[in-house]
Amino acid sequence: MDDMSSGDPIALFQDWLAEATAAEPNDPTAMCLATIDAAGRPSARMVLLKGVDLRGFAFYTNLDSRKGLEIAANPFAALCFHWKSLRRQVRVEGPVETVGDDEADRYFATRGRVSRLGAWASLQSRPLDSRATLEARLADMEARFDGQDVPRPPNWSGFRVIPQAIEFWNDGAHRLHDRIVFHRKGGGWETGRLYP
Repeated sequence: MDDMSSGDPIALFQDWLAEATAAEPNDPTAMCLATIDAAGRPSARMVLLKGVDLRGFAFYTNLDSRKGLEIAANPFAALCFHWKSLRRQVRVEGPVETVGDDEADRYFATRGRVSRLGAWASLQSRPLDSRATLEARLADMEARFDGQDVPRPPNWSGFRVIPQAIEFWNDGAHRLHDRIVFHRKGGGWETGRLYP
C-alpha cells in the first residue's frame, strides 16, 4: 500500500471507489455520515455519496431533516466508507458547506420522477402517524405536478464535506492493518502512517 502515500488523497479515493464499484454487490457509494447537534450529541446514519472532486464529498438531503438541522447548528461532519469485499475503509473529516443552487438543481433533475415527488411529500425526520399518510402526501404531489416537470423543493439541497483529514485503511493479516492519513496543509496535503 506504499502507493497510498503518493500525495493525492482525492485521486486515491477515486481509484478505491472505482474498485469498490466493480466489487461491492450493493451501494459502493454508501457512507456513514456523522453529525453533531447544537448540544454536542453525535448521530450517524448511512447516506449515498453523489459526487467527489477536489472540492470535497457531496450528498443531498432535506435541509429540515435531522442531519440538515445538525449541520446548520454545527457545520462539521465525518464520513466513513466501508467496502467489506475489499477489506478497506476510508474516513473523512472536515467542515461542511451547502452546494450551490445550480449544482443542487442539476443533481435533482437526475432523480427519478417519484423520487423528486417524494422530496416534496416527505417531512423527513418528523413523526409519521402511518404509511397511508405518506402515500396520501405523495398522491397529492402527483396531482399538483401532473403533466409538469417537478422542480427542486426550496428545503432540499446538497452538502459538501471539505476534507481536512482523509484516512485510508487496508486490512492486514493478524490485525496488522495498513493506515495512511492525509492532513490538509496550506494548498496541499501532509501524509503520515498510523499504527493499526
